This record gives sequence, structure tokens and C-alpha cells, in this order.
Amino acid sequence: MTPSSEPIKAEGWVRTRRDSKNVSFIEISDGSCLKGLQAVLDRSRFSDKDLEDVTTGSSVVVEGCLVSSQGSSQSVELQAESLTVIGTCPQDYPLQKKKHTVEFLREKAYLRPRTNLFGAVTRVRNTMAYAVHSFFQENGFVYVNTPLISASDCEGAGAQFQVTTLDLENIPKGEDGKVDYSKDFFGKLANLTVSGQLEGETYALAMKDIYTFGPTFRAENSNTARHLAEFWMIEPEMAFCTLEGDMDIAERFLKYIFSAVLDKNAEDMEFFSRFVLAGVRETLEHVIESPFEHMTYTDAVKILERHNDRFEFPVRWGVEIQSEHERFLTEEIARRPVIVTDYPKDIKAFYMKMNDDGKTVRAMDVLAPRLGEIIGGSEREYRLDVLKERMKELGLDESAYWWYLDLRRYGSVPHSGFGLGFERAVQYVTGVANIRDVIPYPRYVKSCEY
Repeated sequence: MTPSSEPIKAEGWVRTRRDSKNVSFIEISDGSCLKGLQAVLDRSRFSDKDLEDVTTGSSVVVEGCLVSSQGSSQSVELQAESLTVIGTCPQDYPLQKKKHTVEFLREKAYLRPRTNLFGAVTRVRNTMAYAVHSFFQENGFVYVNTPLISASDCEGAGAQFQVTTLDLENIPKGEDGKVDYSKDFFGKLANLTVSGQLEGETYALAMKDIYTFGPTFRAENSNTARHLAEFWMIEPEMAFCTLEGDMDIAERFLKYIFSAVLDKNAEDMEFFSRFVLAGVRETLEHVIESPFEHMTYTDAVKILERHNDRFEFPVRWGVEIQSEHERFLTEEIARRPVIVTDYPKDIKAFYMKMNDDGKTVRAMDVLAPRLGEIIGGSEREYRLDVLKERMKELGLDESAYWWYLDLRRYGSVPHSGFGLGFERAVQYVTGVANIRDVIPYPRYVKSCEY
């Protein structure tokens, strides 16, 4: 802002109030940026009565002119000509001028956006969400809204939330003693979706390049800083696209959204670097500037096996690569992001395309320094006979996926896609340690407040 003789109106909430003999200083925040606007009220114009309701947390409208500030903390301040208190705030307002822990603020999720930390997180999250849509729209993708209620389990893990209208005090059962879902609202077992991928594929095989961006749900009993029961997923699907194209889009996508944050949220990123995680901005710059390293799972395991004495979980071919291994590859071996491909089929989902060796699939994980896996994707199995055989191996019921199999009967083509957990990406950008602090209202085990 610059000084101006034109009157302006500032609307917001009082962060602090400081009084001297002749002047009152009020810091007003409207959430648009990290630093509030200081309003200066001449005590010869504003009485004690005018100011008695101006307390931390109260909402006010102040009108006046912007002038050069006499203080060192801001370049301009608002010389107040009028003051209106809209909503008063009592002394028991929880966010008084002191440092609050994130655990305390989690219990006040309806107020925490008013703090510096959560205001900054929210602005960055907003920029990232806008950038997600901008990237895909600029590259010719069609936005598709996949269902939140589904009868299919994309991951085959079974950790789903059930959706039902059955009377839980009087559940109807058939002669076999099992729940009779024909009496339920949908006439079958239904759950909240764990992924929009399968439904997204149907649109990719009609419109070529599509993406989804919406909430997904996992009923995993994981009470950790990395898991939520409700979170947002970004899932593009691309027809006539092999794994190589999938990797290219994933790399360009990450660099695009990270660049958007550095460009539009410089003040917030400086705050995160100073008070949350030192060097978080530099990490993003490094990711943006670096061409991603590529290696197969087999080659990654060979590298990691040479350093097994450094890991809590020793590595061998056929096991999942843990976060400590992913970070080692990105931070000490490649010193940049790494895309690992061609994983063993036994540790990946049924829909991933089988390689000719019969042991590995065309999967890829994008690993980022400081975090590990940030994107997971694959080329999808488009050959009907191979897909059916794979489902048989895993004991999946073909009848539950009849429509998915039909896609392979009716004009099937090679296609690929990936998934990015949006909150995990926001965590990475901001450096915030707990995923519960990068979503407005976190849902996790034994917690569903508000």
C-alpha cells in the first residue's frame, strides 16, 4: 500500500490494541494477507466510550486516509476519522495476544483461521487449488466430478466408510444370516469413495484427458500426523498415454503449482521459513529448477541394499519402499526429486499394466526431498484378458467391476493417470508437520468435531 489522500474503509477483526496518552493503535486483520493494518485513533477525537468495545477479536469498520507510518513495523497506517464496532468480543475470547500451540488451536478450529499460521496455510491452500485447475485447464483437460458414494473399491483395501439408511437397531438379514442390502437405499452395499480413478477412466476413454479434484475417504485406523479420514485428491487420467507421458505431466504439474505459490504467496512463504520450517522455500525452488531423476524399483533397491545398515527397515526386492528409503534416494543419492518405476506387481493395485516380465507393473511414484512419495500413478491395464487374470489372482469379484471390464471391450486404448493427496502437497509446501493443520476441519480417528 501507498499513502493516499482518498478516504478508504477498512473492515476486519481486531488483533491488538495499544494505548498511549494521546493515541490508540489498533491492528486490524481481514485475512487477505499476513500482516494487519494499523489504524491510528487520535484520543482527542475518540473518547473512552468510543473505544471501550474495541477489544481483541471484536469486528470493526474504520474509515480514514492512508498516511506514511511513523513506526518501523509498517510503511503506511490508517489515520482514523470514524470507527464503528460491529461485533463485540468478551474477555474470554480464546485467541488473546500470546503464542498458542497447534494442539490448542485444533480444538478451536472454528477460530484458528484468524491466527497467522492458519491464515497463511489457508491462503497457500487457496493458491494451490486455483493452480491445480489452471494447470489442467491450460493443458486441455476436462474437469469431471466423480461420485462420492460408490459401490466399487478402487484400492481393494476394504478400508471404507459405509453409507446406509438401514435401521442399525434392527438390521435386516437374509436366510444366510448376512445383512440383506436389498433393503438398503441403493439396494446394495455402498461406501464413501476412496478414489475417483475408476470412474475417471470412463471419462478419459471418451474425452481423452480429464481430471478430478474432490474429497475422498479412508476408514484406516491410523492416528498419525500423516493420515486423515477425509481428504482431497487430484486425479488426472489420460487416454492414448503411456507411463512416459504420465511422468512428464506429473513433473510439470508439481513445478507449476509450486511456482504459483512462490509467485503469489511470497510473504506467507517467508513466514513459514522463519517460524515453521527453515529452508522450506529453498526446497520448493530446488524442485522447480531440477529435472527429476528416473530409476526403476529394481535399481533403487540395489542402491538401498548397499546402505541397509542405515535404515530402520532393511530393504530387499519385493518389499515396500519406506519413507526413510525414499528420502535417502532424493536427499543423498540423487539430491533432487526421483521418479521410481516398475514396481513388483504384488505390492501394487490390480489395475496397473503388467510388464512383459510378468513380475512388475508400469507403476510410478514421484519422490520429493524432505517428504518422500508425493504422487503415485501408473499406466492402466487396458488388455481385457490380462486384467481379468490379474483380478482372478487377487480374488476380486469380476461382477463388481463389470462396467470397468466393459471399458476394455469397447474401444480400449493405453491410458495412464496419477493421484496427488492435496493435503500432503499443502504440508510439503508450507512445512507444517501435522496434516490435521492444513485442512479446515480435520477428520480422523475419534474426532469429527464441527
